[in-house]
Amino acid sequence: MIGEGEDVTLPKATVQKIISEILDPDFTFGKEARDMIIKSGIEFLMILSSISSEMAESDSKKTIAPEHVLKALEALEYDEFVPILSKILVEFKGSMKVKERKDSKFKKSGLSEEELLRQQEELFRKSRSKLNNTK
Repeated sequence: MIGEGEDVTLPKATVQKIISEILDPDFTFGKEARDMIIKSGIEFLMILSSISSEMAESDSKKTIAPEHVLKALEALEYDEFVPILSKILVEFKGSMKVKERKDSKFKKSGLSEEELLRQQEELFRKSRSKLNNTK
């Protein structure tokens, strides 16, 4: 748990951006209201983390998995978020597999990162040259 002396916050610019995207452009949002949302968000994250930790512990795990967070959301009666978050989780796991395959492909090439970058720059140069010659 976080000690009393530790200052925990969310990035004000990010929170402001989220608020601005949600609000009707005719509305303004005061600094105090933004700070309340930040404090509420931190409190929610602490509660969600704590319950997720309990879920992991009940599964005899030392690492909180996404499934523990989903169970915690259900325990907090935020069931309506679980389906969309589950979908996002599946998409994320799929994108990570693609990234792993790409990483593996580069590692198997036997080329250094510098050589791969040089080859990429050469391909870009050829592509620009072709593009300029067709104009």
